[in-house]
Amino acid sequence: MTARSCPALLIAAPASGQGKTTVTAALARLHTRAGKRVRVFKCGPDFLDPMILARASGQAVYQLDLWMVGEDECRRLLWEAAGEADLILIEGVMGLFDGSPSAADLARRFQVPVLGVIDGSAMAQTFGALAYGLANFQHNLPFAGVLANRTGSARHGEILRDSLPPAIRWYGALPRSAALELPSRHLGLVQAEELADLDSRLDAAADALLASAGDALPDPVRFAAPVDQVIEPLLAGVRIGVARDTAFAFLYQANLDLLRRLGAELCFFSPLRERQLPEVDSLYLPGGYPELHLQQLAQNLAMREAIHVHQAAGKPILAECGGMLYLLERLTDKAGHSAELLGLLPGHAQMQPRMAALGLQQVELPEGLLRGHTYHHSQLDSPVEPLARGSSPNQRPASEAVYRLGRLTASYIHFYLPSNPQAAAGLLLP
Repeated sequence: MTARSCPALLIAAPASGQGKTTVTAALARLHTRAGKRVRVFKCGPDFLDPMILARASGQAVYQLDLWMVGEDECRRLLWEAAGEADLILIEGVMGLFDGSPSAADLARRFQVPVLGVIDGSAMAQTFGALAYGLANFQHNLPFAGVLANRTGSARHGEILRDSLPPAIRWYGALPRSAALELPSRHLGLVQAEELADLDSRLDAAADALLASAGDALPDPVRFAAPVDQVIEPLLAGVRIGVARDTAFAFLYQANLDLLRRLGAELCFFSPLRERQLPEVDSLYLPGGYPELHLQQLAQNLAMREAIHVHQAAGKPILAECGGMLYLLERLTDKAGHSAELLGLLPGHAQMQPRMAALGLQQVELPEGLLRGHTYHHSQLDSPVEPLARGSSPNQRPASEAVYRLGRLTASYIHFYLPSNPQAAAGLLLP
């Protein structure tokens, strides 16, 4: 295999909340509308931003993280994208230099130029100082230029542009407008399929970028060929039921790809709408927002019975975060409304007004070491003794329990299954 080249940018910011997702989505929609094939990635373990970015680009979005995904797998994903795309966009995470590994670490490792997004709504010439800091804080960081977000007028954008040092390129501006902003809730952005006007928002943002900076592609980046990876078909012939609807939508595309590469057939179903399971050997209940659909989930007694029958037959169940909450005897939302759910995992959970845990995680299971992350606003109380507990690579206090009852495995951890394909197969192999 040989190296491949493709125009690429990593979109970053001084902090969260500056508008990285809006800008990345606007760029993706702008170039997709122009007939370009755009592949978008997301730094870190986020689920919600990729839903927006997938709608903007028309292509599946994958995560990139030097720890959770690993450098070799990041290299493979970028190299594969470079072979089919006209443009690669990578949305950063938090602030450009925040965390370990950071978005800057990823940009430097693969020499992808950084486009800095700065919320210019409450500043003038200080915009130039922030841009200079992003470009020069760390040695050898490839830096493309900056884009101003939430500008108040064309003149305001000109003031920000004129504040830049000559060496920093101006990539244009997006105006402050409710028509462009992406609404959010407690875990981040609202899911793409819940926004009826999402396409009009994306088109409006793309139009604003086109008017401000045009649609020229960035310079090509050379992506080295990866080491070839052999995946044994350990799940050949296994049918896996995967819950997927607005209550259970936090799915890594890489997880689904891996299960298929392992030989599994994936059968998607909705615990919200459907009354029976498809004919499957194993179940995968991913995270999401079950707390927003309490009564609908509780009232679907036929689905509850079907999953009980599956469990009683000794068939595997893997449940992550919201999927685990669905297994509990009871779940209570922030407003104090409560509902009885599946009752397969003894205990109950209560939604909290603030975030309860956040951090990358790795955990040693009988099947092997798996990596992933945790991010939730609920507190779980269960009498079940954990099989194992996760640990964080960044000295964060999060240490999530993994519960095991027969062939049922449940945890707040969202597992990144390609981190150990053999372990992933072991969790779902009948």
